[in-house]
Amino acid sequence: MSDTIIWHNPKCGTSRNVLAMIRNAGVEPVVRDYQKDPPSGDEIRAAVAAMGIDVRDLIRQKGTPYAELGLGDPSLSEDALIAAMAAHPILINRPVVFTPKGARLARPSETVLDLLPPQKGAFVKEDGQPVTDAGGRRL
Repeated sequence: MSDTIIWHNPKCGTSRNVLAMIRNAGVEPVVRDYQKDPPSGDEIRAAVAAMGIDVRDLIRQKGTPYAELGLGDPSLSEDALIAAMAAHPILINRPVVFTPKGARLARPSETVLDLLPPQKGAFVKEDGQPVTDAGGRRL
């Protein structure tokens, strides 16, 4: 089993780019489509702790029921926000990557490079933006 995990949304370009960068580093991760296989509240809490971020930083607002659920209310507890993400996994911002070097919400996608072995060659994102050169060095 791989020691690298990605909470992935195959419909998201950023998530697809991050998965491709992981593979370009010679790593085959465990790919978890977090909408089909949602993380539990405990897993979300552990992810937030591992990333060292505020739980609100993991919540996606655009294209989600964020507003309808009133999640912008600053009085909501961390437990309430985590429960909302567990119940509505579309609220989880993505992609989240876990490696032996740490965990990260990989937005922008290039931030995943800090968690990976060197790239094995050039990498160009779906939109045509080059990320690494033929030697695997960041551009």
